Amino acid sequence: MPAFLAFALGLPLLVGGAEFLVRGASAVARAAGISALVVGLTVVAYGTSAPELAVSLGAALAQQPDIAVGNVVGSNIANILLVIGFSALLNTLVVDRAVIRYNLPLTLAVSLLLVWLSRDGTLDRIDGIVLVVGGVLYTVAAIRSSRKATRLLRQQLGEPEPVRIRAAEWIWRGVQIVIGLAALVVGANWLVDGATRFATWLGVSELVIGLTIVAVGTSLPELATSMVAALRGERDLAVGNAIGSNIFNILIVLGVAVIAAPDGMAVGSHVLDFDLPIMVAVVVLAIPIFVLGSDVSRWEGFLFTVYFAAYNIVLYRQAEHGDGGSTRTFVLAVAIPLAIVLLSFAQSWIAGKRGSAGNPIEKR
Repeated sequence: MPAFLAFALGLPLLVGGAEFLVRGASAVARAAGISALVVGLTVVAYGTSAPELAVSLGAALAQQPDIAVGNVVGSNIANILLVIGFSALLNTLVVDRAVIRYNLPLTLAVSLLLVWLSRDGTLDRIDGIVLVVGGVLYTVAAIRSSRKATRLLRQQLGEPEPVRIRAAEWIWRGVQIVIGLAALVVGANWLVDGATRFATWLGVSELVIGLTIVAVGTSLPELATSMVAALRGERDLAVGNAIGSNIFNILIVLGVAVIAAPDGMAVGSHVLDFDLPIMVAVVVLAIPIFVLGSDVSRWEGFLFTVYFAAYNIVLYRQAEHGDGGSTRTFVLAVAIPLAIVLLSFAQSWIAGKRGSAGNPIEKR
């Protein structure tokens, strides 16, 4: 099959498979009494991350570590800068307190854990097991906590328990999940094959293909889900989907890929020196925006999308021109302006707090 045709057919299969998987899993989750936020953080996030899992696992088995690692790191950068950014352009996104208090710090902690495990340039099976166990513990804790909180809230409001799904409905949802997984596996194989041949033909490294084309392609389910959620007013789901996907990508996607890799997984110097620090920096820079305003406004969404474009330009220059000063360019073009914006926003927020404190009506 020609490379273009493999890529063109693989991408729709990934998206369509993820859609089937999310629909089936979401219906089961709601019937189990899980909150919308936790559905976004777990079921929807994990379902839309299934393409990343399929791609990274396929790349690991084919001994293509650059695509496997680059896909996860690139997807995590895309989830915050592109998915959240573009969704915020459509509608201001509300950031739930649970995301600010628990999930965002956890995303940062998991990102730092990946940096620490990768410090020697390799990820072995022990590292993969650590990541997967962490992912399982996080999922169990999130679901148990949500079910308990939802049950207490229903009791306080006097609402009835959710209607149980009938046997026929369980079968249909199971069929949806199986079809979705099958489409994901086939689509992932075609996508990796097409991307690899594109990389060879164009003279572009597999790492850059994984960090850009494949990462953005496999992030399309997250982007579509968050955009629809933003347009429908389910704005906490939009943020929860992106943040949950980042946690899942590192703990489960990369963990499973590392365990499946025949001889472990090498982490290139470019990833260690540039891409992983950028992934961590994106989370760090998102924290003030999420915390100070408890939302992501349209202009902040615009900044996120611009920075995502700038990041991809830097990758292209590094790959095509060997631009050694691209990191400095990225810092000058992105990090410093973003820091100035955040400082200005923080200053305005502090000034607003002081103004409220000086107003006796507001104080009461």
